[in-house]
Amino acid sequence: MRIRATVAAVTGAVALSAFAGTAAHAVGNDSGYRAEVVKLLQAAHNDAGKRGVKAAPGDGDIVPLDASFSNFKIASSVKVGTTNHVAVTATYTLTHGADVDIKSDAFATGPYIYKGSFDEPDNWAFGDLPATCKAVTDTTATCTGKIDLYPGDGELFNSDAGSWKGAALALNIDESDPENGDVAMADKGGLGKISVLRNSRLTTNASPEPVKKGKTLTVTGALTRANWEDNKYHGYTKQSVQLQYKKKGAAGYTTLKTVTSDSKGNLKTTVKASADGYFRYNFAGTSTTPAIASTSDFVDVK
Repeated sequence: MRIRATVAAVTGAVALSAFAGTAAHAVGNDSGYRAEVVKLLQAAHNDAGKRGVKAAPGDGDIVPLDASFSNFKIASSVKVGTTNHVAVTATYTLTHGADVDIKSDAFATGPYIYKGSFDEPDNWAFGDLPATCKAVTDTTATCTGKIDLYPGDGELFNSDAGSWKGAALALNIDESDPENGDVAMADKGGLGKISVLRNSRLTTNASPEPVKKGKTLTVTGALTRANWEDNKYHGYTKQSVQLQYKKKGAAGYTTLKTVTSDSKGNLKTTVKASADGYFRYNFAGTSTTPAIASTSDFVDVK
């Protein structure tokens, strides 16, 4: 589900009928909690001109919920490939009014992340299920939830790679009229930062093997990264990659030279063989692509 491309502009009342009963008993991707939260947030955004509440409550509106969020924590980055489901955990403190029953089936809360501005995000990602919360006091709880990413379902564009921000929401359905009553909602962004990165791959091959001491070794490789729009890996071009060497028995690698990937992401350079050891390429990463070191290639020098 490409969220930003497929979410319909719905009213709170329409979303209510589908959301009722799923808050505490949500199902998997593309249904239940996840899908209805997207609709409700889109409704609030469209109706209010910003995330938040509709101007006047009544008859299926989205109204304020006495809840706030703090101590939001999430990983600094997450690597996303082309097809595999990736989940990242977020924790936060929920503070709520005494009249909000967080154990009720009508209540749900969860973290999410968004790209761009909070009022008009370029994209956003949610969890398949609500967060689980443990009460600390009568009005505070610590909550843990996941954000689920499905690159194989077209959720991400390549332009989405980079910095995203953390957010959290809480919803409470009018239990007296779950299909047509109000939904109370609290929603806050700017709670944290996470880099959503296009996963990288890197290879190294040194030849010939074995080689005579003093002879020339040719070291080839390829730097590729995930393309979220066709679900394949493509060459990462014009990137600086270090060729590193570790002599047999040594503790660590030293950098021999820096090589630039060509128009297809390929790497190629030459060095003189000196002693038995391991060669590898090492990529420091960019703001959109994670750092990676290739598997080393051992060369026997005669």
